[in-house]
Amino acid sequence: ETAGRGITAEKDGDKVFVGNRAFMEELGISVNGIENSGMTEVFVAKGETLVGVISLADKIREDVPEMIKTLKAGGNRIVMLTGDNERAAKRVADELGIDEYRSGLLPQDKTAALEKIMSEKKKGDAVVFIGDGINDAPVIMLADVGVSMGGVGSDSAIEAADVVLMYDKPSEIVRAKSIAKKTMRIVKENIIFALAVKFTVLLLSALGVAEAFMMWYAVFADVGVAFLAILNAMRALKTD
Repeated sequence: ETAGRGITAEKDGDKVFVGNRAFMEELGISVNGIENSGMTEVFVAKGETLVGVISLADKIREDVPEMIKTLKAGGNRIVMLTGDNERAAKRVADELGIDEYRSGLLPQDKTAALEKIMSEKKKGDAVVFIGDGINDAPVIMLADVGVSMGGVGSDSAIEAADVVLMYDKPSEIVRAKSIAKKTMRIVKENIIFALAVKFTVLLLSALGVAEAFMMWYAVFADVGVAFLAILNAMRALKTD
């Protein structure tokens, strides 16, 4: 194996090379005249002779275009990082409406690209990386939130991820984000409410106001606040 390029095997005394365009050029095997079709090309050569080319294309999941549209409408920056060639990457980016993409990336290149993106983020922002391959595992770990697919994802990617989508539907990211925002809003409401009530009871107690009812105030500030906070938190169970 030549990392990021291709593989070499031997059959009947002849060497067989399978890999990308750069691999063939390194071996001195001419691939001139073969136009890039906008797909990922895998060249096959026997000795110094090119014998064929295999064109591969990723199938875009049905729910992804709508997911990209929703995220962009929410003001999110979307960048595609891929090891595919420029034309293949551009074809997918155009279909999905992605404005930024980086193509021809090796695993270490993906890491470097993500580090650059993270260095550009604004305060309070979070970088989410979605991937399912073995090469994605280091980048998933590096991101603020790493997401992998539970069904098609590699074991290493799943192990590295903070979030695993069990049904392999990337659009669930939008729903997960909505649930997370609602949950955090409820948490902040409960904290503010509890502190406000307890501070009020402490202040009334210190000022000696309504001493006859201070026991009931204290009970409400303890048990009552906890009960109301639990009821408020139950709203998180209802999701769209």
